[in-house]
Amino acid sequence: MPEKTESKHKPFEGKISEETRQHFRTAREEFHKSIAGMLPPEFAEHHRNARKEMLLAWRSMIDDSLERMQEPQKKA
Repeated sequence: MPEKTESKHKPFEGKISEETRQHFRTAREEFHKSIAGMLPPEFAEHHRNARKEMLLAWRSMIDDSLERMQEPQKKA
């Protein structure tokens, strides 16, 4: 079984050093932490709930489309 990697998409692999890539990853993580630190704790919960509702909406749309595809076609 192949080893799991952090990301399947590595556009800069072989173009910049691994050390540089690690610094960029760390900077990105720290940036995300700083943004999270500026927001109230309730924001994370509301954001998660909003994402869940959007995913449920997409699921509903897909389910409806699949059901309509299974209905016999009506000739006009």
